[in-house]
Amino acid sequence: MHYYEVAPQQIVRANKSSFTYSHTSALQTGQLVRIEVGTKQLTGIVLGASSKPEYVVKPITNILHDEALPQPLLKLIEWLSQYYASALPLVLQAALPHGLEKKRRAVQKQTHKSRRKRTSFVLNKDQAAAVESIITDVSGTSLLHGVTGSGKTAVYIELAKRVMKEGKSCIVLVPEIALTSQLIDEFSQHFEDILLTHSKQTEAMRHTTWLEALQSMKPRIAIGPRSALFLPLQNVGLIIIDEAHEPSYKQEQTPRYSALRAAHTLASAHKAKLVLGSATPLVADYYTAVHMSRPIVSLPTPAVPTHPPSVRLVDMTKRSHFRRHRFLSDDLLTQLDADFEAGKQVLIFHNRRGSASVTLCENCGWQAGCPRCYIPLTLHTDSHRLQCHICGYKASVPTSCPECHHVDIVHRGIGTKLIESELSKLYPNISIARFDGDTSPENSVENRYKELYEGTIQCIIGTQVIAKGLDLPKLHTVGVVQADASLSLPDFSSPERTFQLLAQVVGRVGRAAHETNVIVQSYQPTHPIVQAGMKQDYETFYHIALEQLRRGKFPPYSYLLKLTCVYKTEKAAIANARKLAGELKRLLPADVEILGPTPAFYERVRDTYRWQLVLKSPKRAHLEQAIQHVPSQGWQFELDPLSLL
Repeated sequence: MHYYEVAPQQIVRANKSSFTYSHTSALQTGQLVRIEVGTKQLTGIVLGASSKPEYVVKPITNILHDEALPQPLLKLIEWLSQYYASALPLVLQAALPHGLEKKRRAVQKQTHKSRRKRTSFVLNKDQAAAVESIITDVSGTSLLHGVTGSGKTAVYIELAKRVMKEGKSCIVLVPEIALTSQLIDEFSQHFEDILLTHSKQTEAMRHTTWLEALQSMKPRIAIGPRSALFLPLQNVGLIIIDEAHEPSYKQEQTPRYSALRAAHTLASAHKAKLVLGSATPLVADYYTAVHMSRPIVSLPTPAVPTHPPSVRLVDMTKRSHFRRHRFLSDDLLTQLDADFEAGKQVLIFHNRRGSASVTLCENCGWQAGCPRCYIPLTLHTDSHRLQCHICGYKASVPTSCPECHHVDIVHRGIGTKLIESELSKLYPNISIARFDGDTSPENSVENRYKELYEGTIQCIIGTQVIAKGLDLPKLHTVGVVQADASLSLPDFSSPERTFQLLAQVVGRVGRAAHETNVIVQSYQPTHPIVQAGMKQDYETFYHIALEQLRRGKFPPYSYLLKLTCVYKTEKAAIANARKLAGELKRLLPADVEILGPTPAFYERVRDTYRWQLVLKSPKRAHLEQAIQHVPSQGWQFELDPLSLL
């Protein structure tokens, strides 16, 4: 009889992640099994052999797969649990697909049909130098800083070819499912049998892909969002993170891990290369690369001869610029007139969905708010409903004020649905498509990518969904409705996020030989972040942002821990936040700075009150120490948050 430590995929007992089980035959570390816990049958993972205990143990019910998870993947799972102070079962839930115990019928593999023309490229001088620099680098991690249109994808493909020739696999991460189609189109012209995984697939499809990776005996290319890191490929030689600046690489649920940090750990375990590609790298990553002497590989010019876009700035404080429309400037509308008449494609960017952000009474000042979250309800004119963007609460649009009964109800603010409605009135014969969080799955960027790529959609309206890395060769004009909208958010990452979105959306044009235009509207036209974003001037932005972060003692100059207490009453939330703050001040080292307690940015969410503490320290271990003192009930914590909102 053999004995093993097995970690179930479900929390069974606090502070204990594995239990001893027996089996008649020898098992490998990393094999997946079914075990009995109480009256339940759970999936578990074998962590290693154990000596025979003095008490009677239950037998392992059955073995799910003969193949064990690769050792580097096991190291990653254990590292995530330790580094992010998360229970091992919760990490296993994130790392393993659902329904592993189910017997699947054979699923016919879908062949990918390319929706764009075949690209045959020869690397230019900068791209070839970038490939050689990454291949010969001994540190293992390279930051590929290439301007928009510089051909980073061509570098990825060449690196993948080199790795595949050595008999090793390659994992390519993308921030959005929408970008998966574009990258698959490019890679499928050079590689066969690509493994694709993402959350829009069915449970059976994800399970089948995972099994294919586990049982594959040859090197493979795997493409997907951050969860693709957990595909059990045996011999990984290269991990590529495209658009590495995107916040979607940080998981919002426990374990709240960064895919960039996780990829570094997995690459180290495989002795593989890691490439972080971006036109607007995270300030913290760029700073780390500089100070740890990791290579920053530059692609400073576009990959093909291009015509730089004509960039114009409209001051929104001057109403003389808005004679034809209240929020679409005369300059922008004149450009749209010319483009639509010539049959050209345009993109209008605004990072707020809905039709109007505030509904109020002009007579008494009453405002429509969510009764569960206490934030303004957003008007959606297509469904003629008011909706809370936090909890989803919906209400009818009032015809009169519930307080003073006047009928002077007005709707203020700008959202993508309002822009769509206004442009449809101005240009009724133009093909218009909106892409945001309210877009139905069948009308997503992924499903309509061919129309976008070929230019049959003449007017594209959207939020950040359309600002990320899309290659739109027919695009002639980009209009930004309010460039400084996110600058006023009370968060250390607001300037960086504003610059990234503006630089990325401007980068959708100026990628071909034809003339293109960018028209940026802003209430703060002289703000240095707006100016740098318009010019895609990363170096200027980097130095401005770094100085702001240094003064505020934010990353990369310190580590952060966000603690949020959630209670039914405001009194209980405040009292518990104050109590913990007092205890932490008494127990923690002097270098830990405690901010708060203060109300969270969204103080009330789904009928609960939220107060928070923010801890800063030059030593991450001191923040891990703080987590040990956080009560298990009523509190949430996040190490290394990207935002404090």
